Amino acid sequence: MVTHTQIKISRRPEVLNRFGIGNTCLHDRIKKGLIPPSISLGSRSVGWLEHELNAVLVAMAANKGDHYIKKLIENMVTERYVKAKELIK
Repeated sequence: MVTHTQIKISRRPEVLNRFGIGNTCLHDRIKKGLIPPSISLGSRSVGWLEHELNAVLVAMAANKGDHYIKKLIENMVTERYVKAKELIK
């Protein structure tokens, strides 16, 4: 049995505000693996999964290092595809 949870999407202005950074810094951190990559919402729009952003912010608040955060994000991105595959069956 598959249970569905509500997925919340954050758009760019909210992500920038929550992390207290600018656009260039956002892209730099995504490239470095310190912020999860966005998902496509259409041909010209993207968003971020709120639960992934929350997990990164909690790790930062807990003073976890870059290595920990990179691994956390890597695992979350992998989990995206696993869960999507389960839901699509």
